[in-house]
Amino acid sequence: MASLLQIRGVPEETRRELKARAAERGQSMNAYLLDLVTRETERPTVVEVLRRAERRAERADISAADIVATARAEREEHLARRGDE
Repeated sequence: MASLLQIRGVPEETRRELKARAAERGQSMNAYLLDLVTRETERPTVVEVLRRAERRAERADISAADIVATARAEREEHLARRGDE
């Protein structure tokens, strides 16, 4: 069975805007707010995303700056060889 959720102290202007948005979608305010709350809880928070990324991150033996420097050196070497042709 569904639970009751009550929000107190909603400014009148906010309530009117929510009601108008619900009407634009052809929904009752209850259905509109339920969709809104459901979408919000289905989306991961920034903290959750960062934790997942941290768990998945591979630990590199060299820094990104070292990788870029190596790639640049290889490119320069390649271009120098092409110039000798």
